[in-house]
Amino acid sequence: MRSRSNAPVLMLGGFILSLLSSASASAQYARPAIAKGVDLQQKLNGQIPLDLVFKDETGEAQPLRTYFGDKPVLLSLVYFKCASVCPMSMRETTRALSRLPLKPGVDYNVLVVSFDPQDTPAVAAEQKRKYSDEFSKAGFGDGFHFLTGSQDSISKLTEAVGWRYAWDQKTKQFAHAAGIMIATPDGKLSRYFYGIAYASPDIRMGLVEASQRKIAGPADYILLFCFHYDETQGKYTLAITNIMKLAAGLTVVLLAGFIFYFMRNEKKEQSKMNWKRVPHVG
Repeated sequence: MRSRSNAPVLMLGGFILSLLSSASASAQYARPAIAKGVDLQQKLNGQIPLDLVFKDETGEAQPLRTYFGDKPVLLSLVYFKCASVCPMSMRETTRALSRLPLKPGVDYNVLVVSFDPQDTPAVAAEQKRKYSDEFSKAGFGDGFHFLTGSQDSISKLTEAVGWRYAWDQKTKQFAHAAGIMIATPDGKLSRYFYGIAYASPDIRMGLVEASQRKIAGPADYILLFCFHYDETQGKYTLAITNIMKLAAGLTVVLLAGFIFYFMRNEKKEQSKMNWKRVPHVG
């Protein structure tokens, strides 16, 4: 589904293996203190507090329920001064969504919410302009919303969705997880996707399921039959049982077709053999 060079993955894998080898040869490395408690904990079916108020990129205060009600919502928690993970996650999210046939603002909404209370609507507006170029399709202005808020609103939202982060005074940066979430139109958390790169089909299936299949097409029904969401991995995996059922059904149909074809041909051959020319009787 994604086409990228494997070099970074191999380098990362080698790095991780070297760390594991070093750890087994000597004492095991302890987790850095700043990383303790940093996590993205799934709270599937948990309720997003829709009465929480945030400011949009124009500076207007809006309760979260403004963006819910009739369509699913993709939620991305970032902070706008982040120089590494957040921009990579946002870029991949935007590009993955741009490859979908679904239209933002019509089929779904996107909320990009800063968990840094120092971020301002002016910075949020700048970020929105930046990523609108990445999206390069109609609907970005109406469907993507970049929000900032008070520490109280941020804390209540991050707690509700399981987003745990920490401020590192030494580096003046936040330590945080990487991932996005999808919620139903009524604000129930439906899907979590981890990391900074997201497959378009995964996001599409997540949005379709969160919408109760109201934005589904024929292809979506096939995909949802063949794949299921694995909450332990935070991604869609093959539904082997359903694949076997589908294969068995196709096998029965093909066998029935072959039997019908051969029986029909056999009847034709039999009728040819039984037909004889009657000689003229004088």
